[in-house]
Amino acid sequence: MTVTIVGSQLGDEGKGGVVDLYGEAADVVARYQGGDNAGHTVVHDGETYKLSLVPSGAVRGKVGVLGNGCVVNPRTLFDEINTLQDQGLDPDVRVAERAHVILPFHRVLDGIEEEVKSEDDQEVGTTGRGIGPTYEDKAGRRGVRIGDLLEPEVLREQLEYVVPQKRALVEDVYGVDIDDLEDPDAFDVDALFEEFRDFGRRLEEENMAVNASAFLTDAMANGENVMIEGAQGTLIDIDHGNYPYVTSSNPTAGGAATGTGLSPGVIGDGEIIGIVKAYLTRVGSGPLPTELGGVAGDTPGYDDDSDGPDEELATYIRDEGGEYGTVTGRPRRVGWLDMPMLRHATRVNGFTGLAINHIDVLAGLDKVRVGHSYELDGDELLTIPSTTEQWQRCEASLRPFDGWPEVDWAEVANEGYDAIPENARTYLEYVADELDVPIYAVGVGPGREETVVVEDPHE
Repeated sequence: MTVTIVGSQLGDEGKGGVVDLYGEAADVVARYQGGDNAGHTVVHDGETYKLSLVPSGAVRGKVGVLGNGCVVNPRTLFDEINTLQDQGLDPDVRVAERAHVILPFHRVLDGIEEEVKSEDDQEVGTTGRGIGPTYEDKAGRRGVRIGDLLEPEVLREQLEYVVPQKRALVEDVYGVDIDDLEDPDAFDVDALFEEFRDFGRRLEEENMAVNASAFLTDAMANGENVMIEGAQGTLIDIDHGNYPYVTSSNPTAGGAATGTGLSPGVIGDGEIIGIVKAYLTRVGSGPLPTELGGVAGDTPGYDDDSDGPDEELATYIRDEGGEYGTVTGRPRRVGWLDMPMLRHATRVNGFTGLAINHIDVLAGLDKVRVGHSYELDGDELLTIPSTTEQWQRCEASLRPFDGWPEVDWAEVANEGYDAIPENARTYLEYVADELDVPIYAVGVGPGREETVVVEDPHE
């Protein structure tokens, strides 16, 4: 069977921890989209593992697969594998031959394009990892794929076709001199060929390149359980998110089929678990109707001199929750839980269960609020509108809940759901009832052992 893990909000919901939590029963863990902009933090036996590309199941010794829907930076991939080996792990990672390769010029272009957009306040908040430009080349049918790294003649031909186009874009469109760049070799065919052919050799030597669709289908035919994880979250899905403040792929459950080569029926017959953070965070620009305080450069109309009435509360939640980007270290914008967003995510993904994380972060507050609905032009909305312009004009209608005390969360995790403070359970059950989806797990801390398991999707 399959268990698919999907972020229900704007990313950073704690997907990696849930993959790790349920990973014992899985034999294979596959990523279906995104690249090394997707930070996962997994804590196990006091050791912290920061993963940006390797599937989270590596911490449990599972086979990891980067599906064809991913974009892969071999530099990051092998650096990460080497780091995990230094931490005492022996990750078994396979990469889809159909997955596209992030090349150095993609990262350079990502930075240049975001800088240009920032001049008109149109920046998306990209991590600068080259994800968007790589997906652009994929859609433009000029991309280099993992399988091309295994064929020197094909790789050379592809580079000779695409690199001159990128040089012209940088020099003629953006007016940048290649020699002034920090990495001019990013636009040198010979240098790129030598480096990436070496990556191809390592992929061959370590038997890492696979036909992901066949590999995963064969694993299931042999009775193995496959866990499928997405990066980012529903509201930055390029089709179902708040465009243009989105990623370049489909983090929603439908992307699990196209990004792995497993059929929609296989994905739909399995479990689809929506990961929810008990409050809301966002990196980068875009609407956030329940926002508390703000982050300079990201929150519209907010700068370093701004000081809203909820600034202290936003800072408290950010610090308590460690709400700084795993990859970039950027502070995340913070807001109350947004139910219109979650209703949208539930409809789009078809969640069969919820994992709600970080209720411990909110402990000690007198009141916890939830954006129950929106008001737009005098009308009440229970789900997000289709356009970002309308969403930006929405005002959240907040519903208050009594807060819950700080407790020994490790003891709560050990004792089970009924040990969660009563007011926190009221809060959790409100979410489950509104979405008509049962709670499978409640995260009460960063470690695997600090989770209340209500239901195991593999049983």
